[in-house]
Amino acid sequence: MAASNQSNEELVQEEKPPTVSNNLLPFYSYWKKEKAPKEVKNYYSKNGHLKLIKSLTIEISSSLDQCQNLWNEFNQNRTLFDTWEFRKAFYESYDPDLHFIVLKNNSENLALLPLQYERDSNRYVWFGSPWQEESVFFVKDPLFIPLLLGVCPTPLYLNAINKEALIWAKDLIDFAADDPKFILNLSNIQTPEDFLYSLKKKRRYNLKRDVKHIESQFPQIVINNFSDFDKLVDLNIKRFEQKGEDTDWEDPRRIATFRHVLRLGLLKKSFHIRMVSVYIKDHIAACDLIAIYKKCYYPLKCGYDVANFPGIGNFMNFFEIKDALSLGMKKMDFLEIDYGWKNKWFEEVPLFKYEKDYNSEGQL
Repeated sequence: MAASNQSNEELVQEEKPPTVSNNLLPFYSYWKKEKAPKEVKNYYSKNGHLKLIKSLTIEISSSLDQCQNLWNEFNQNRTLFDTWEFRKAFYESYDPDLHFIVLKNNSENLALLPLQYERDSNRYVWFGSPWQEESVFFVKDPLFIPLLLGVCPTPLYLNAINKEALIWAKDLIDFAADDPKFILNLSNIQTPEDFLYSLKKKRRYNLKRDVKHIESQFPQIVINNFSDFDKLVDLNIKRFEQKGEDTDWEDPRRIATFRHVLRLGLLKKSFHIRMVSVYIKDHIAACDLIAIYKKCYYPLKCGYDVANFPGIGNFMNFFEIKDALSLGMKKMDFLEIDYGWKNKWFEEVPLFKYEKDYNSEGQL
């Protein structure tokens, strides 16, 4: 037998899903090779879906314009994270390789998995980076979710998946719990006092104490002084340094991302942007960047001088609840990860993740 000139790595690559852009490739040949759980393949074969599977083709798109058209075709614009502009802000700063997987038949596109390849971390993730939340699978029928995941490139890391997207697929695919996110439903809160009295007695006392402490220093609250963005970054970096922790602001690409978010929000193409700054005796004590989309108020990024102004975090949270109510918002989205305090104030919303040839627990 003649010796092969291919390395083991090259042979493994041959077995992976297609990465050639804009080629129509038969789905069935990749599905047969895919080492999907036995119960998944059995489900499709025993429920009369083999004909459907054989009719499918795969298309991989990497052109930004084509990807945007596909996104707009499937996207329902439920949340801020569904807007093309918000995700594109991350894309422009990090410049990943786009990898949008489409399942289609002869007449229509049936499913889309919008991915990008992060060269720094050698993994495929949701378009827009893992910073996005409540991501869903773009499918015209949940039947296509396991099929999409079956032909994904690896290593694959899909985080912060909306629980509603899994109602059908969770019986066939092993999704793991991710960090939850936290929201405040304002439908039943008419006044700031309504929120106060929704808290347990001790938490209500602590919040009122901190608010009074900051108010006693005669804070000046400034709305939409967007030139304070650099101060927000500096405050955040200093705060994390004080805690001995890293911050994403240490990466200049993250700073560039939120400059893009700020610029796009000011253009008001899909979402609006807002900034709240607090000055005490000519010193900036706090600065928050907020997005507003479909009656939802999103505190995106914050910077607080806790060392010099203890209680400023609680003061800002309470002020922004009042601000959201005054603007007629229906919900506040305080994003993913608890950070040791959100669960004490807000409703927890579960999120999920899916990993393939990747272990996020072992990553830095």
